[in-house]
Amino acid sequence: MELNELTREILGAAFHVHTVMGAGLLESVYATALVYELRKRGMRVATEVAIPVLYEGVDLGLSFRADLIVEGRVILELKSVQALSPIHSKQLLNYLKLTGLPVGLLLNFNTISLRDQIVRLVN
Repeated sequence: MELNELTREILGAAFHVHTVMGAGLLESVYATALVYELRKRGMRVATEVAIPVLYEGVDLGLSFRADLIVEGRVILELKSVQALSPIHSKQLLNYLKLTGLPVGLLLNFNTISLRDQIVRLVN
């Protein structure tokens, strides 16, 4: 599946979850529902993936956990906050750099309109 088509499918699943669940729940609820929805649509989804942190090519023995990685190509960073802030985008951009993955989606489910709380970043 082409990358733009993949992200379109992921967003379709996220919109469906948001329509069914609404706003105001914990991030973990949306994550679980989204994993279910993506897998139902035939996508491979890895959850809470440990990604090593490298500094000047040296593994620091630390890692961060990507919320979801879909089809080994797209990182999803999920939030359920009052509003996204610029640091959330910076966080996702760092995740993209550390993994080398091409695209990341930042989704804030705690909103009336999910469409207004989506950030797509390219590595």
